[in-house]
Amino acid sequence: MSFRFVLPAKLRDTVNQAAADWTQNNKVARFWQKDPSLWTRDGEENWLGWIDIVEREQKEAAAHAALAADVKAAGFKTALLLGMGGSSLCPEVLSVTFGQQPGFPALHIVDSTDPAQVKAARDKVNLAETLVIVASKSGSTLEPNVLKQYFFEEMKKAVGADKAGSHFLAITDPGSKMEQVAKADGFRHIFYGDPTVGGRFSALSNFGVVVATVAGLDTAKLLSEAAKGVASAKLAPSSNPAVELGLILGSAANAGRDKITVFTSPEIYDLGAWLEQLIAESTGKLGKGITPVDREAIAAPQVYGDDRIFAYVRLSGTSDPSQDAKVAALEAAGHPVVHIEISDLYEIFGQFFTWEVATAVAGSVMGINPFNQPDVESAKIETRALTSAYEQTGKLPERKPVLVDQGIEVYATDAYAATLKSAAPAETLAGYLRAHLNQIHPGDYFAALAFLPMFPEHEAAIQGLRHKVRDSKHVATCLGFGPRFLHSTGQDYKGGPNTGVFLQITAAHAFDVEIPGQKLSFGIVIDAQAGGDLAVLESRGRRALRVHLGSDVSAGLKALAAAIDQALA
Repeated sequence: MSFRFVLPAKLRDTVNQAAADWTQNNKVARFWQKDPSLWTRDGEENWLGWIDIVEREQKEAAAHAALAADVKAAGFKTALLLGMGGSSLCPEVLSVTFGQQPGFPALHIVDSTDPAQVKAARDKVNLAETLVIVASKSGSTLEPNVLKQYFFEEMKKAVGADKAGSHFLAITDPGSKMEQVAKADGFRHIFYGDPTVGGRFSALSNFGVVVATVAGLDTAKLLSEAAKGVASAKLAPSSNPAVELGLILGSAANAGRDKITVFTSPEIYDLGAWLEQLIAESTGKLGKGITPVDREAIAAPQVYGDDRIFAYVRLSGTSDPSQDAKVAALEAAGHPVVHIEISDLYEIFGQFFTWEVATAVAGSVMGINPFNQPDVESAKIETRALTSAYEQTGKLPERKPVLVDQGIEVYATDAYAATLKSAAPAETLAGYLRAHLNQIHPGDYFAALAFLPMFPEHEAAIQGLRHKVRDSKHVATCLGFGPRFLHSTGQDYKGGPNTGVFLQITAAHAFDVEIPGQKLSFGIVIDAQAGGDLAVLESRGRRALRVHLGSDVSAGLKALAAAIDQALA
């Protein structure tokens, strides 16, 4: 890995001061000693098991080899991972980046409760040839639990009740409810997480390594690459890419450059999805935060404000020269740019560790605890309240739309609706969207939060929306699909600075999928999650507007795009 950065003079001076502090106060050594005084003394020492996880995983080579041999001998054609957040984002990076390995199953990720996406995942595989991996640290997370219930019953239909358990593997912390379920249902394997490793720092623990092994990756090589990241993170700050990166991120955030925009080579584009959770969930709290911006196309330098820092992770030998030129133009215009180059896909595992250290260091510079996530729980509480109400009454609490136009319903709090109505040029969808988007000011960001199936055509449509907003308003933009972003960037959106302007996009369900043993269906669950997320955003005084499409999502997105065009005209 090569690492270099170009910073404006004032920011460079601030970073140099932070580096001097880390040198003079022996903070690299204290980091490796797991010293909680580097942060806020708020129990950080209980969450530092990730610091030495690579060395511990390297001692499990025999277990990795035995698992690989078993998976290969069983002849599974597909591996289906059921998880959320830290349990699914690293596996997603592995699936997207490495593809299927010869003789091993193709790895697919299910991290949605949208009934259309759940059904699509079910229809895509032959369960008789599938190994299902249930990944849940606590064993109490809603999404992997209901997904397990659904796919276990489907597996019973496919292979019989007596064989269903042999098609399942669990990754969970010792003593969790999921461990109990896995033992009761006769799972093929149970692998354990480390209770001192938080989900977003778990990529190099069993939550990443076991999945990589099942998918046929070279476990020894990936851990060797991770170990290189460990070794470089022990050097003095001036020679330590991980610490330097963290000092840059933390110093930039303190100076008002609190959005990090990640560009990557196309071959490793999904790394950004993992970075989103790591950075947002670790830093977005107490009114502070670094907002990650992923999958935003590179624009001309003048489109960007002075609230960003850019990171370009490049795979040498295969990158797009035009992309290199665009990043160089940002640097030439005076924007802060961090350059990281890797020469082999397996170096991604070194990147995992480098960015984990950098995020922890940034948290130290910012004066926060980077290992808790208080505002993720708030959305879960609201969701539980809504699902409990459904179980008692048979329906979710209803809200009255403030506007219905072209079959699209618009929702906001009474106070925010009054603000929009007074500013809207007309009481139409486009009029309310214009008033909402005019709430965006320099230094803000716009986030589209889509509780829809994460299908390529939907993502492409909403990507089009976000780029139009970026180019018109010259602000950072984000795109998250629910419920997965609730376990990722959702922490920053609720607990970070009140600089987000949110457009929640929901839709009616063309069909629903029942959850065995539950009164709830997947449609009810995702509707409750969307409702809970919006309620917390609103309770925090966020500028949030919800648009509810009909059951034809593609048609609804086209109508929304046309309305946004009008709103920005």
